[in-house]
Amino acid sequence: MENKNFRTWLDAMELAHPLVIAGPCSAESEQQVLEIAHELKNTDATVFRAGVWKPRTRPGSFEGNGAVALPWLKKVKEETGLLTAIEIANAQHAKLALEFDIDILWIGARTTVNPFAVQEIADAIAGTDKIVLVKNPINPDLALWIGAIERLHKKGVTNLGAIHRGFSSFRKSNYRNIPSWQIPIDLKSKYPTLPIINDPSHICGNREGIFDVSQTALDLKMDGLIIETHCDPDKAWSDAQQQITPSRLVEIMDELKVRKPRFEREESLSKLNALRKEINAKDEQLLETLSERMQIVENIGKAKKESNVAVLQTTRWNEILGKVIDKGEEQGLSKNFIEKIFKAIHQESIAHQENIING
Repeated sequence: MENKNFRTWLDAMELAHPLVIAGPCSAESEQQVLEIAHELKNTDATVFRAGVWKPRTRPGSFEGNGAVALPWLKKVKEETGLLTAIEIANAQHAKLALEFDIDILWIGARTTVNPFAVQEIADAIAGTDKIVLVKNPINPDLALWIGAIERLHKKGVTNLGAIHRGFSSFRKSNYRNIPSWQIPIDLKSKYPTLPIINDPSHICGNREGIFDVSQTALDLKMDGLIIETHCDPDKAWSDAQQQITPSRLVEIMDELKVRKPRFEREESLSKLNALRKEINAKDEQLLETLSERMQIVENIGKAKKESNVAVLQTTRWNEILGKVIDKGEEQGLSKNFIEKIFKAIHQESIAHQENIING
């Protein structure tokens, strides 16, 4: 996959704006689907999405109309010219999607976590020229995300892309699914031409945050957005709180800023390069400081070994964390950032001391 140009299908669309995939969380009825599609056909939306099969956490929730809804999407394409997209969760879904000429298939987060299910889908659609997008797995596992894409590629599926919908977490958060932006950034670094579509609806879990998440995604050079859209969101049969109206979609797209990929003025580029040199120098200092800190940590480990003392000292750790959070906030750093950094340092410190005590 290393040298493959994955952008061919997206470039062929010749869009003057980021790709927009929009439509309801669930295909509730033929009338509902067609009404929304006709509202979207004069917007920036290129693709109409609708949930046909809806994997729900617990039984009893609306799980979609299933194959009954597939002719509705075919009618959408005929009447509006929009491309169509649905989620598939197994090989049978995949075969039916191809039978009804769905243009874009996406593999949901709950399916991406299961390599057996992904492989069955890859086998079922081997060699297809349809566009296939893979949502990140529920848990923050880049290797699992890449593995799902690789399984499809090995079966001759070449029109590939990824959907970033955020990651589940036990931590309390303002997000339904924490974006963890570094993970899609790492995916983009590994496969620079792989289109990544951001899903602000599932990241936010509410309609209020969709603009801000969308802007961040575009600032990070993601290639498009998949936004749940409904003519009457509050009455939607699933995920009502995170859907927006087609008119609000138009407003969001008008308000979003698509940044230039690079500096165009020589003086601006010169200033940027100077600032980057400063960053490089600070990074070197940071690494030197961390190395010096670990040398002290190792001396502490030796002292603990001599006195037969446990590595983890909970009281001391809580004291350190509390102090650095307070100090960091005084200097304009967020609590969440400080916690992440110092927890990582603490884990590395424990590993160093474990090696000394048990070495």
